[in-house]
Amino acid sequence: MSDGAPAANAGARAAMISVVEARDRILAGLHATAAEAVRNAGKLIQAGAAAVKIEGGRPMQKVIRRLVDVGIPVMGHLGVQPQSVHQLSGYRRRGANADEADAILRDAHALEEAGAFALVLESIPAELARSITAALHIPTIGIGAGPTCDGQVLVSYDMLGLLDDSPPFAKKYATLAAAIELAAKAYADEVRSGRFPDASRDASRPAVNTATGAATADKAGD
Repeated sequence: MSDGAPAANAGARAAMISVVEARDRILAGLHATAAEAVRNAGKLIQAGAAAVKIEGGRPMQKVIRRLVDVGIPVMGHLGVQPQSVHQLSGYRRRGANADEADAILRDAHALEEAGAFALVLESIPAELARSITAALHIPTIGIGAGPTCDGQVLVSYDMLGLLDDSPPFAKKYATLAAAIELAAKAYADEVRSGRFPDASRDASRPAVNTATGAATADKAGD
């Protein structure tokens, strides 16, 4: 848990879903016992996280209830669970058959009853997400779960086009990977050729105040 606090502190100043997430990879450690969950989640809250997000259904009900009882807000996460993909047959879509769909619906009710304030639904059929959203009193946040959830989220790496391999439900709103690669290559080329840094980047030279046109010292302590 020691590396989770700084991440949570930074996340507390980000958008809602990033705040709530509070580092999924850390929250995998919450799944041991309720007492450990309270201790670990408490560290994240003290570091600035607004809440914690926990993957899993009915097996996590007692842990979630305990966290809520001590005042720690919890968001649930059903469907594809990134922290458990190796135990749960990879990233395949969940809820495609009647048994899985029924289990996810029952899990959703269990998390709401345990006190979760919202629920992420990842990579499940749109109709199942619609049924869950209609059945619950708490908001649902969809990622690859159709348009009828109360809110939507995408992983920033997928949205910004930073990875070649994105899930089929993701949409790229930019292709920053190519731009970053070009920038990195240009920087490396200039360093190798001696064009960067040049004389204009000398930190010991007086800096020009763009407002007044006057030169000012740019050395530490001047």
